[in-house]
Amino acid sequence: MLVSQGIDAGFAGVLGLVIGSFLNVVIYRLPVMMLRGWLDESVGGLLRPPVGPSLWTQVFGAKVPVPARLESSAAEARAALDALPTFDLAKPASRCGACGHAIRWYENIPVISYLALRGRCSQCKTSISVRYPIVEVVTGVLFALCAYRFGITFTGALWATFAALLVCQFLIDLDTQLLPDSLNYVLLWLGLLGAALGLTGTSLPAAVWGAALGYLSLWLVYHAYRLATGKEGMGYGDFKLLAALGAWLGSDYLIAIILMSSVVGAILGAILLWAGRIAHKDIPISFGPFLAGAGLLCLVIGPVEVRQHFPFVFPFRST
Repeated sequence: MLVSQGIDAGFAGVLGLVIGSFLNVVIYRLPVMMLRGWLDESVGGLLRPPVGPSLWTQVFGAKVPVPARLESSAAEARAALDALPTFDLAKPASRCGACGHAIRWYENIPVISYLALRGRCSQCKTSISVRYPIVEVVTGVLFALCAYRFGITFTGALWATFAALLVCQFLIDLDTQLLPDSLNYVLLWLGLLGAALGLTGTSLPAAVWGAALGYLSLWLVYHAYRLATGKEGMGYGDFKLLAALGAWLGSDYLIAIILMSSVVGAILGAILLWAGRIAHKDIPISFGPFLAGAGLLCLVIGPVEVRQHFPFVFPFRST
């Protein structure tokens, strides 16, 4: 049994290294794709469409004239956007950010290539961030853990997907203070689907209540803080991420997630302070990495163990 588990974990770990390499691409490119999309929509709204009012007219009314250079500037921005090369998860091919050197396949082998190149570009010798191999190793370890615990099964694959999505959300939000809906919604619906199919160990009622209460709890906190201070304490992406975690882990996990997010936040804040990423108190720290880290911590500890140590009495329990 242990030998079989070890083989499964080893295979999944190697697969996780490869997936981790792809996650590095997602973490860097997805926010840029989002920003391009938002700019494209904004510019398109400022230009007069063939039928219907422009965005300016819809917001300010027909009596407020459009500024003289607004539409011409929007047209220039549209031309500049149209001239940009394709940028998605597949194109362009990976290149060195310093010299533009196209990364060859043998320079892109997870962890091994980084060690062989001694953490530097083969062309210009610019240092490569150590975060790339760290993401690969962490993803590999998480995949191996899922395979060891659940085997090479649909359940194991589902939890490995859970881990991969949270790794992306953790680092994207840490870098950009964005939590892409495209990842949050996938995480949410996979959690609900996994509960419906009996793959996550969470009953469907507990998953639905977990998603609903997870969203509403932070929604209420957000609006209470805004009314009290006039400031926004978090973004809507945080609501959706906690809703997704509630769908996966159940309504009785919500207290555990919040408690663990506090622990993750304290540890991450200390690390960032030590590394000089936050030099003074006015620099905001996103809440999303705390939630994503708490979800990963729940996975590492194990669903059963977390439920035992952090019970939350609710009519629709996960078991």
